[in-house]
Amino acid sequence: MELINKYFPDLTADQRDKFGQMEDLYQFWNAKVNVISRQDIDTLYERHVLHSLGIAKVQEFKSGTSILDVGTGGGFPGIPLAILFPKAQFHLVDSIGKKIRVVQEIADALKLDNVKAEQIRAERLDDSYEFVVSRAVTRITPFVGWVKKNISKNSFHSLRNGILYLKGGDLTEELSELNQKSRTYELSGYFEEEFFQTKKVVYVPL
Repeated sequence: MELINKYFPDLTADQRDKFGQMEDLYQFWNAKVNVISRQDIDTLYERHVLHSLGIAKVQEFKSGTSILDVGTGGGFPGIPLAILFPKAQFHLVDSIGKKIRVVQEIADALKLDNVKAEQIRAERLDDSYEFVVSRAVTRITPFVGWVKKNISKNSFHSLRNGILYLKGGDLTEELSELNQKSRTYELSGYFEEEFFQTKKVVYVPL
């Protein structure tokens, strides 16, 4: 929690409480269903919660924004973002049912009424959203193909509607495959921990 307070000092008491509950909830559920690697559960706040919140350093979501989290796994980046932006609506999807059940249990325990968790493949979704977020589900080009149909034309943020994608490593080759504009934000510019040295948010306007 010290990490979250360090980079997000203006949290409300309710937000601090919700972030504080995450460790016990994930310890409990991860023992039943492995949604986070065993070695990462001890670094939950750095490698999962704060990593997810890197998206918030690039774009804050206004009231009424709809956000789709594709391949949410254990609820990242969707759950931390839903705590940070309680007036935005989050739809967390994954093709693996047992993971979605854990995500729904955690969202319910945290009383996140702005979260809907659903077992469905992104390709089958018909709804529209201002932004799609995800964490390294696949290469960027096929990912864009899955979700570009779901991007709303109603844009009301500093960034045009599109994808905010958490990725790591050298993305030169991957981004060269993408036949459209994109922008890369280095998370090392926001967070000083070593883990973030190679982590990025890739923004693809659609």
